[in-house]
Amino acid sequence: MVAIRVQPRASRDQVQGLRDGAIAIQLKAPPVDGEANAALLRFVARALGVRPRSVVLVRGQTSRMKWIQVEGLTAQAVQEQLLASPQP
Repeated sequence: MVAIRVQPRASRDQVQGLRDGAIAIQLKAPPVDGEANAALLRFVARALGVRPRSVVLVRGQTSRMKWIQVEGLTAQAVQEQLLASPQP
């Protein structure tokens, strides 16, 4: 599992870096009706080049701190790829 700290309602979707052991990700989506969770899963899938259904939200459905798992990738590989992903 990979720890993600989400900041919803940001100006753009982007990885901010590593903070307190979690990957900080800003998302444009608001934290309403699961929109930010869905946006997070789409963002991670796109950044890693995997299918969206391969990314699973394991914990943190209603928290800014979330834990995800990506089918076929280790937690370390996910973390390294997200932190190295190019920013728009």
